[in-house]
Amino acid sequence: MKLVIVESPSKTKTIQKYLGPDFKVMASVGHICDLPKNSLGIDINNNFEPQYVITDSQKNKIINELKSAVKKSELVYLATDPDREGEAISWHIANALGLKEQKNRIEFNEITYKAVHNAISNPREINMNLVDAQQARRVIDRLVGYKISPVLSSKIKTGLSGGRVQSSALKMLVDREREISIFRPQEYWNITAVHTLDNGKDIKSLLSEKNGKKIKIQDKEQADEILSKLNTSNWKVDSVKKTKTVARPQAPFTTSTMQQDASQKLGFSAPMVMQIAQSLYEGVEIPGEGHTALITYIRTDSVRISLDMQKSAKDFIINNYGIEFVPSKPNFYSTKAKNAQDAHEAIRPISLERTPESLKGLIPQNKFKLYKLIYERFLASQMAEAIYDTTTVSISAFRDNEDTYTFKLFGKTLDKKGYTAVYDVYKAEDEDDIATADFPSLEEGKILRLNNLLSEQKFTKPLPRYTEASLIKSMEENGIGRPSTYASVMSVLLKRAYVTKEKKVLVPTILGIRVTEYLEQFFPSIVDLKFTATMEESLDTVENGASWKGIIKDFYPSFAKDIDYAQKSSSKVQMPVEESDVQCDKCGAMMVVKDGKYGKFLACPNYPKCKNIKNIVEAVAKCPLCGGEVIIRHTKAGKIFYGCNNYPECKFMSWDLPAPILCPDCESIMKVVKTGGITQYVCTNRKCNKTIEANFGEDED
Repeated sequence: MKLVIVESPSKTKTIQKYLGPDFKVMASVGHICDLPKNSLGIDINNNFEPQYVITDSQKNKIINELKSAVKKSELVYLATDPDREGEAISWHIANALGLKEQKNRIEFNEITYKAVHNAISNPREINMNLVDAQQARRVIDRLVGYKISPVLSSKIKTGLSGGRVQSSALKMLVDREREISIFRPQEYWNITAVHTLDNGKDIKSLLSEKNGKKIKIQDKEQADEILSKLNTSNWKVDSVKKTKTVARPQAPFTTSTMQQDASQKLGFSAPMVMQIAQSLYEGVEIPGEGHTALITYIRTDSVRISLDMQKSAKDFIINNYGIEFVPSKPNFYSTKAKNAQDAHEAIRPISLERTPESLKGLIPQNKFKLYKLIYERFLASQMAEAIYDTTTVSISAFRDNEDTYTFKLFGKTLDKKGYTAVYDVYKAEDEDDIATADFPSLEEGKILRLNNLLSEQKFTKPLPRYTEASLIKSMEENGIGRPSTYASVMSVLLKRAYVTKEKKVLVPTILGIRVTEYLEQFFPSIVDLKFTATMEESLDTVENGASWKGIIKDFYPSFAKDIDYAQKSSSKVQMPVEESDVQCDKCGAMMVVKDGKYGKFLACPNYPKCKNIKNIVEAVAKCPLCGGEVIIRHTKAGKIFYGCNNYPECKFMSWDLPAPILCPDCESIMKVVKTGGITQYVCTNRKCNKTIEANFGEDED
């Protein structure tokens, strides 16, 4: 027997199916060794030597099971993920199982019969440069996190954390908020002319120039003065310029662009995208086929495509769309991301024959939506460019021996669909442009009849707040973090209450702003984007043979001085007190809102003289049994559950947020399930499992 060790248990079914009975596929369930949870785990005085431990008792059980399987196996293959993290996991497994240095490391970027068997035929040794690159990142992030977090907790508020990437991302959000707060909108006016053509149709054009120079109307008085002149002006078509505009398809997805597009188009959060994508890569249950992988490896910053897949895409496009949808030469893309490793292909479907339509109703809706997005993005990337007929019309308003005003009208019509037959991303970039797809036929010199003039007051707008998608894009452009870390950064910022989500935009809280201000004062390099990006570049050099301990040795002394200075400083951040409208029934003071282990509660501000506290009762739903209020409760261990406020008269309790109605089929309790911006009620009776769409609309966020 031959043993293959992978990371995820869900992969084992798919790979076992491809390898057959001569192989046994087992999972390490991620890392089996890591730095300890409750201590630094790095010997600073011994050249920053990491101290790895078995992470928990369950891992001991897994290691023992793997050791037993190794004894019965003639060959052992380490098939962890094809990245730095996977390489480190293989190294830990080899050490824990006592495997001798040999060519037993295999990797594949897609879980298919061909890829798995090709990997088995081409084992290699563990790449210690990749292992050291992972160790460098892990150790430096542990040093920053474990040294800064206690300082933040003692100087600002208990339970806070800081991190090398997390704190830089938070600063980006806070800096944007500062820009918005100091922004002063400037007034401007738009003037639109409406002309009626001979066929009775109206066209609209926007004032653009005065005497051949760009014009900006700053107030109503200026607008009214121009309007008075235009009302008695002559109008004619000055020029009609027709051009062909070519739009190239976008590159196939990287980890970052997949998260961005799924956030914008599907409303998925970054962590949710990665969770769904992981299952599509590892394999999903398809009726009649079993566990089947659908996409290639999901942690990549590359936009490359294999030549085999490029040829398959060409054949598929010819057969399903026609030869005119194939580009004259294959499309190649280059990554724009800083520090891109380009280690793997872009994210793509394993087979184009596995169309989204063939999976509809066979896999969960969220997985179907993301697969469809990945599939269509890839297919479009291999198709011909779209060609538009673009027309720009200049219309002049003039009076004898006076100023001439020029109005512009833009038209854009699709001439050749190209990739837009699959994946159309065109949108107007300037909201003040007037464009039309149903463009009229106009000739130069044509005299026009004015129908109406419209003036509209407008104001300049500040830069928008970041969304998850735009923050990820900006982090990537600035070289902050790696694509695989973006989802966890978003989770931490929300979990620590450094930011809140308001209609999909990320808004830093008072706490997030105070943390950033403190870090700027005492740890300026940690939140300096250029420093963070430079550190990323240094860490990446380890993969090419640079000394990982040398990089940390260069960084740590000045960082340790910053830690020491911050700890000794008497500076303590005073957080603003949130006053409630509840009066303390013991001393009469207005109670204030505090954060505790189980969430917010009310406390008397006269503590310790008055120690009165009260729970904040937060109603989250209507009780499906009695119509009372369902409120959030906590077990002694702090776990959240939901209970009726009419207890003990009403005994309703649930681990899941209840729906306000009972199941229409079996009258069991239904629970609220939110996925991808859609809220559904799902019956908790497994025999029934009825699902209905909620009768109210709300954002998934």
